[in-house]
Amino acid sequence: MPQQNTIQNVNRLSCPVCGNDTDFFEVADDVVITTHYTQNEDGSFSQQEDNSQILGQVRLICGECQADLSAFHDRFSEMVF
Repeated sequence: MPQQNTIQNVNRLSCPVCGNDTDFFEVADDVVITTHYTQNEDGSFSQQEDNSQILGQVRLICGECQADLSAFHDRFSEMVF
């Protein structure tokens, strides 16, 4: 039987508590969200621009066990494309 090679991505973040490596939440405190809308002829609205200001702490949370992974937030931010 041929041997299968598995490639491990060293950049992949995983929760040290539960091992989750797929689902994460970024939670920001004290956020001001400003959204510009225009109203269309039919009365509906279309979003034109969305601007957010984060005034408080930003945390990274495991989407499985809700562990606080904020220590990994800088690495997480570098990998968001």
